[in-house]
Amino acid sequence: MAEEATVRPRNRRGEGARLRDEIVEAAVELLDETGVESAITLRSVARRIGIAAPSIYRHFPDQPTIMLAVVRRAFAELEGYLREAVDAAGDDPRQRLLACCTSYLRYAEEHPQRYRTMFAGVWMPALDTTTVTAEEVAALGDACLQVLTETLADCVDSGQATSTDLWADTVALWMGLHGLAHQRSVTVTFPWPADIADRIITGLAHLRN
Repeated sequence: MAEEATVRPRNRRGEGARLRDEIVEAAVELLDETGVESAITLRSVARRIGIAAPSIYRHFPDQPTIMLAVVRRAFAELEGYLREAVDAAGDDPRQRLLACCTSYLRYAEEHPQRYRTMFAGVWMPALDTTTVTAEEVAALGDACLQVLTETLADCVDSGQATSTDLWADTVALWMGLHGLAHQRSVTVTFPWPADIADRIITGLAHLRN
C-alpha cells in the first residue's frame, strides 16, 4: 500500500531551520526502513513530512545534498558514540582505546543501514551532476577519525602502544574495525572467535601485552 502523505502545518516566519531538520529526519527514517538510497527522493521525503516537493528546494537544491546531510548526521552520531564511550572508560589509555573501538563496532551493529551508507558505497554522488563538492565528501568522518587518533596517541604516550607511525596505524586500525563490522553484517552465521575484536584492536594498535 502506498504511503499516505501527512498534512503538516505551515512554518511560521523564522522556522525554516526546523523544516530543514524535519527533511533530514524524514530522509533518515526512509533510509532506516529501506536501506537503499534510491528510496530517498524529494517526492518521498516531502510526502513523509506533508509538504510540497518544491518546498524542499529552499533548503536542498537536489537529492544528493539531502543525502549529504543524512550522512553528516550519521557521522555526528558515530562521533557521539565514540566520545561518550571514551569519556566513560576512565583514565587508562588502553581502556579508552578499547572502549572507542568497541563503540565503533556497536554503532555499526545498531544502525546497519546508516553505516552502510557511510562506508559501504551505498551513497556516492556523481560530483559532476550535483552541488555537492569533493571537499564536502572528503571531510566526512574526519571528526570520528580524530577521536580514534587521539586515543591511540594517548596509548603511545603512556607506553602502552609501540606505534611509530600514528597516522598509518590509526588508518589500519580503522580499516580493521570496518572490515569486522562489514563482515559481521554480511556473514551472520560465521562462527566468529569470541575475542576477534580484541585480537584485531591489539594487533593493529600495537598494544603491549
